[in-house]
Amino acid sequence: MRRVIPFIALALTVPAAAQRGAPFTIAETGQGFATIDEAVQSVRMGTATILIAPGVYHQCTVQAGGVITFKAVEPGQAIFDGTTCEGKAAFVLRGQGSTVDGLVFRNMRVGDGNGAGVRTEMGNLTVTNSMFMDSQEGILGGEPIGQKIVIDHSTFAGLGQCDETPDCAHSIYLANKGSVTITNSRFERGTGGHYVKLRVPNVTIADNSFDDTSGRKTNYMIDLPEGSTGLITRNTFVQGRQKENWTGFVVVAAEARNYASTGLRVEGNVATLAPGETRSPAFVADYSHERLAVGANKLGAGVRPFETR
Repeated sequence: MRRVIPFIALALTVPAAAQRGAPFTIAETGQGFATIDEAVQSVRMGTATILIAPGVYHQCTVQAGGVITFKAVEPGQAIFDGTTCEGKAAFVLRGQGSTVDGLVFRNMRVGDGNGAGVRTEMGNLTVTNSMFMDSQEGILGGEPIGQKIVIDHSTFAGLGQCDETPDCAHSIYLANKGSVTITNSRFERGTGGHYVKLRVPNVTIADNSFDDTSGRKTNYMIDLPEGSTGLITRNTFVQGRQKENWTGFVVVAAEARNYASTGLRVEGNVATLAPGETRSPAFVADYSHERLAVGANKLGAGVRPFETR
């Protein structure tokens, strides 16, 4: 199985204010703040990088404007634990653009069952070198325009639920009229719902690892419920035994046909069943009845290449 490295060590030049103990520092000015929200509100409609010192933070923030990069001074050592804003997420993002780099989000739970590390509501979003763990949801949201979301070199573990509320939550659940790209990331130990659910017209899902061997009550690895075009390639999938819905790895247009699926390329992937799994799922299950471009994929025993429903 391809090994995905969740973090890349980065050498950062930290302003003096950060070194003196302010955990949240504006890189461009050196101004330090005691809380993440104070730092975010100081940016207003500007552009800034907020450097976040190592620590465990029971804090949250709402970005209402500007273009902000949230960057860990030491990737993997800046941890946001268990606190949400607006009953939604640790970071509620509705500025002009956002980047999340090197952060950890864990233990997010809210009453409606959608507690997330990141809730994107407006602006393009890039997430890199980050971890989302043991929460109802990892990344949730979207904007009903041509929003561009990129997720790279990140880990999603212990996420999802279908028991706490009538609607399920998922490791990643995004909807927009633009695109979502997910690369070089790892999904494991799901606790309900789908690993990736995207209501978007164009997707790129490449070079990821989906390890469901320790998952429980999980559903599809990739769900494109309204159809989509784009590329799914060079991913490794292992389907576990404790599934709520085991019938497909990649499922297209199971709920609606709002987006064209003709030409969706699914090729160069590896899909197997965990030891002891005796059921026979389809690798690609298509409800769109359009001409998908399903190429050569390496499938283990018991995995059927394709079916139309």
